[in-house]
Amino acid sequence: MAFQIKPDKKETENKTIRFPVPLIDRINDVLTADVTFSRFVIQACEYALDNMEKVKPSSKDN
Repeated sequence: MAFQIKPDKKETENKTIRFPVPLIDRINDVLTADVTFSRFVIQACEYALDNMEKVKPSSKDN
């Protein structure tokens, strides 16, 4: 499924994160009037987590 930007409001907590300026510029270039920078980042993180390869936990013989 392709990544789609959607407006949405949920309970949130503030976190401070530093972004490289070129990445901020790229994100700002794709934002629409109804989607904030924060909402885009939240959706991008959710998409990445939902679509990353699952890592199998290593089993230890005891």
